[in-house]
Amino acid sequence: MSDRPVASAQVVQVQAPARLHLGFLDPGASLGRRFGSLGLTINGLATVIEARHADRDSVSLAPGVPEAEGARALSFLLRTRQALRDSRPVALRLQHLLPEHQGFGSGTQMALAIAHAVACLEGHARSAAELARATGRGLRSGIGIASFEQGGLLLDGGPGRHAAPLLCRLAFPEDWPVLLIKEPASRGLSGEAERQAIASLPPLPRAHAAAICHRALMQVLPAVSESDFAAFAQGVSAIQRLLGGHFAPAQEGRVWASPHVAPLLDALERQHGAAIGQSSWGPTGFAIFPSLARGQEAVAWAAQQGLISDAIALQWVSARNRGADVHWLPHSD
Repeated sequence: MSDRPVASAQVVQVQAPARLHLGFLDPGASLGRRFGSLGLTINGLATVIEARHADRDSVSLAPGVPEAEGARALSFLLRTRQALRDSRPVALRLQHLLPEHQGFGSGTQMALAIAHAVACLEGHARSAAELARATGRGLRSGIGIASFEQGGLLLDGGPGRHAAPLLCRLAFPEDWPVLLIKEPASRGLSGEAERQAIASLPPLPRAHAAAICHRALMQVLPAVSESDFAAFAQGVSAIQRLLGGHFAPAQEGRVWASPHVAPLLDALERQHGAAIGQSSWGPTGFAIFPSLARGQEAVAWAAQQGLISDAIALQWVSARNRGADVHWLPHSD
């Protein structure tokens, strides 16, 4: 990210990328520290906001942006200005937002994009972790914060006194394409419903947490480092199935939240060796392949088998090994 404006610039534009949450390490805190997350930053989906100094704080929405997002954006703006203390009023425009409650980290990316834009306008250097604290984000997972700042494949250690520390960041092979399996009409759990769902679940058995950590540390991370797709796929899919079984009581007894996404995920793993899973509470699923040709062949086969429901939408994206983009633009009334 470049935070240095050109001389004539008055508007800062921040493009914050989506991330996939590949799984928690220990949601039951079997050793005392809870959560810990594995995540992947992706291209193809982003929150885009623009900000400039103004006489008063305001939020405007580009066509297609839901009106309800204006109030949330204003809250993030005011919290950031309070944290920066001497900041001036800001006119904010929401140009494009990540789909809400679809597993892409939309809330954190909006908060960080707004907070970073305000900090840029004021000439303040603030880390993504500081901006997350100012806006109340990153309370469970640190991968959204690290995605905004660095991109790549990310592993955090779960929240402690502050935001979850980033333990590992690896460049992800950009020639391993990611197929997003979206269900646009559905929404994953969030807010109070999410908190209640987590609280209602029995603790993840310590043996399962140990197995997930073992897979992450000794299979997934080394496989990415060495571009060993088969080992990566085996590790990610195993982690996802363990966690899906744990969260099934909050997903109507299913490993995957969406009954439309599930058959396609299962078949792509079984027949084509894809790395599969669900991002956060879904409903978005993902399937990662060793090449685009292999992935397209798998999708064509799935279509012939009648596994692609009318309720789902497919999108090819790639891993993103950098964080948010910042641009300075001239302002015209």
